[in-house]
Amino acid sequence: MDDLISDLQILIRQPSISAINHGLEECALLLSKMMNKSGIKTELLYLEQHLVDRVNTNNGVDNSGNLTIPPVVFGEVKSKCNPYSKTILFYNHYDVQPIDPIENWNEDPFSGKVEGNLIYGRGSSDDKGELITRLKAVEFFLKQTGDVPCNIKFIIEGEEEIGSPNLNKFLLKYADKFKCDLVIWESGYIDNQGRSIISLGQKGILNVELKVQGPARDIHSSLAASIENPAWKLINILSLLYDVNTGKILIDGWSDDVQPLTEKDLKQIEMEFFDEVSFKKEYGIDKFVNNASGLEAKKALAAGLTCNLSGMFSGYINNGIKTIIPSDANAKLDFRLIPNMDPKHQFNKLVTYLEKKGYSEKDIKITFQSGEPAYRTPLENEYVFLVVDAAKKIFNDVILNISSPGSGPMYSFKKLLSVDSICIGSTVLLNKMHSPNEFTKIDLLNKATKCFIEVIKRISLK
Repeated sequence: MDDLISDLQILIRQPSISAINHGLEECALLLSKMMNKSGIKTELLYLEQHLVDRVNTNNGVDNSGNLTIPPVVFGEVKSKCNPYSKTILFYNHYDVQPIDPIENWNEDPFSGKVEGNLIYGRGSSDDKGELITRLKAVEFFLKQTGDVPCNIKFIIEGEEEIGSPNLNKFLLKYADKFKCDLVIWESGYIDNQGRSIISLGQKGILNVELKVQGPARDIHSSLAASIENPAWKLINILSLLYDVNTGKILIDGWSDDVQPLTEKDLKQIEMEFFDEVSFKKEYGIDKFVNNASGLEAKKALAAGLTCNLSGMFSGYINNGIKTIIPSDANAKLDFRLIPNMDPKHQFNKLVTYLEKKGYSEKDIKITFQSGEPAYRTPLENEYVFLVVDAAKKIFNDVILNISSPGSGPMYSFKKLLSVDSICIGSTVLLNKMHSPNEFTKIDLLNKATKCFIEVIKRISLK
């Protein structure tokens, strides 16, 4: 594990931003070489053969020569001493979030700078830091004995940060390769008391873009007396979706299909430790949505629905004055979903609701960008105790929760591979992922590596 830091720095220094299709293939190749060098048999998987050789065709390649669908890095180590053992599949991703706003970074986002116990850089925690701990855990066994005690596989995709739009196709095409008994999910958190937070689920997500068209071009604001401003129209539409005072989603029938929490779920949520003071301090807030209590906030994070306004853009937003009516107004929304909610079905509810409110396709363009259903691994799953037991040996203690507040393609693994997933990892809870100055803690990377060594040992005995 001596080269954990240097290998992570190598990965951080290779940009791999899926939102703008930058550096993805290069990162996949770099990662493949790193894994092969450590003894993990690796191959790059593509959806179509022409993406492998790219001979006499531009299909699947954008104007810059980049693949439009980046490869999945697949790794495998078969146990020689225990060939009929259970198979662990580690799911991770090599793509990262955009670095904007660049002016808010204290260092080069791709520097991988080490400062004390911290490593800075985009992807340092999400998800290259998490990935490196799994690779080093497997490498530990290979260096010690030349073998692993159970079968190990890796799926490392390049589109997680944009909603994994092609993962289902990969899971279907390469289903035989991906057969396994348990998925260890891409990440997990460590709280400020050094406890491992193990999550058994993820919320779903629906990403939507709204666009209201106004005049043919930006025009003089003196005409506002007679020409409608699309920004005001969009603001009115947004006010119909969400009540900012109560935190309630106002779309008709939005929660009709939700899976209610069971008594076991509620008991588990009540048992979870939640540092309300530290949470509020970290994010600079003095209260939760709807002035919720700590317990209510815990329930909302695990099983609450959201209608989040990720961004709005319209008109002149630079310094000084420019008096115009903008030609259009746009908004990006993400809705977090819980089990039994289908993203496309929820999208149709949104469209129908706005039509009933008098907004047709002529008034607003509503675009479905991406969506993933939610999934929760049952508390009774046979591997939960083994993972919890391994974490307790390495970390101060364990907090088990039914679902993280984040989203990912966990549902796809259950639907297409019939396998459950458990989230466990190395990321400090109050981190800066998806923000400037993202970092990870070196001591937690080392602990997580040791934890995965223990997980592999325990599952090899099943």
